[in-house]
Amino acid sequence: MSTAGYLDESREKVDQALNALMPREGSHPERLVSAMRHSLFAGGKRIRPILVLAAAAAAGGKDNFALQPACAVELVHTYSLIHDDLPAMDDDDFRRGRPTCHRAFDEGTAILAGDALLTMAFDLLSVENKGEGEGIEAHLRLRMVQELARAAGWRGMVGGQQVDMDSEGTEPDLPTLEYIHTHKTGALIRCSLLLGGLAANADETTLRALASFGEKVGLAFQVVDDILDVIATTEEMGKDQGSDAERGKITYPGLFGLEGARERAFKLVDDAKAVMDGVDSTGRLAEIADYVLLRRL
Repeated sequence: MSTAGYLDESREKVDQALNALMPREGSHPERLVSAMRHSLFAGGKRIRPILVLAAAAAAGGKDNFALQPACAVELVHTYSLIHDDLPAMDDDDFRRGRPTCHRAFDEGTAILAGDALLTMAFDLLSVENKGEGEGIEAHLRLRMVQELARAAGWRGMVGGQQVDMDSEGTEPDLPTLEYIHTHKTGALIRCSLLLGGLAANADETTLRALASFGEKVGLAFQVVDDILDVIATTEEMGKDQGSDAERGKITYPGLFGLEGARERAFKLVDDAKAVMDGVDSTGRLAEIADYVLLRRL
């Protein structure tokens, strides 16, 4: 199967699983449920949950076990987008090509929708996943909860967001830039790879390789996002183009120029693929990194 075909098929699996988990439209409280579904089913690429599935396959696991943590990652990611878009944060009007949650509803409902999705993720991981065989063992689910909490919390995504806010309008420097990118974006991508490995009950050597791949791809993902904020249109981005520059954010193109940022992205992806050489027998992770990241440059 081609990489594009794999991404489409995996996205459909994730969407179906998420739809089965979510309360239906009209469920009480209706406004909250509508806001949650508005943001979750806005047509995202589902890269993070797809990486969970691909990491599980790389470690010899199956989709039926990996779908549970894949959905949990997407719930956390969508919560973060809702909160990032708020007026107190990035103050964006569009996300994934549609009005942001607080624009479609109101700020209070958007905050609660994000809170609901975040807490739902940990509820999901705590439930025993019965599929073929015995399901994910309790100690592995406990570690998944811990990894996701750390990636999403003050040592990960939330911490990166705080430093990002604090750094707006300041003189750019590489240590601060890489801290923001590795925490705000990279931590959840690294976690996605780890959760996939844990779903497959991978050994520690494989888990370390997956974590290293995730760190490098996670940083490359944000470098590419920085570049696209300069060269892509609002329609292509699905959110306001050029918003980073308007807010005085520290970015790779701002620090190194477009060509320097591109070189950094290509180097990170090459390093990531080298980590998985001989570990991922499917080769799918390397294909995803190339297709999702480098083809856009």
